[in-house]
Amino acid sequence: MNVITSDLTVSTRDDVQLSVRPVESGDVEMLVDFFRSVSVDDRRFRFLSAQAHVGLNQLAPLIEVDHWQSENFLAFDADTGALVATAMLACDARMELGEVAVSIRHDYKGRGVGWAMLDLLSKAAQDRGLKQVIAIEDRENHAAIELEREKGFTPRPFAGDPGLVVLTKTF
Repeated sequence: MNVITSDLTVSTRDDVQLSVRPVESGDVEMLVDFFRSVSVDDRRFRFLSAQAHVGLNQLAPLIEVDHWQSENFLAFDADTGALVATAMLACDARMELGEVAVSIRHDYKGRGVGWAMLDLLSKAAQDRGLKQVIAIEDRENHAAIELEREKGFTPRPFAGDPGLVVLTKTF
């Protein structure tokens, strides 16, 4: 078992150096500030809600993790210390299936941060012995769907909601 318990340095395809660590209980205010730097559309895509601000009820699952069945990684620009991404893995009780979700600060989009965080989440899922991970996306989130397809995820319709798509990656 190879669970990340301290800072890890990750390079993006555009050579952005990220310092990544698991979320801590004291990170609430930092996450509130972070989501102010995420575009309105990306907040809507992440939470599948059109709220103007991310509230504590939405942040609770990102903070209250057990670091095994659920984990939230925070990625900081190693040069500036700015929080630039959050990457969540939430596993089912049998530890066979996990759901992933990534949010990126608007000014870091297109710099390989999403690629790097999806790779990190895939490794974390494999380290936990999961058989599959899924991402649930709004059909309008073309950039995320394309990125996940490039990373080996296969799309299919979301049963009961034509506005959503499920992307699955099998290990």
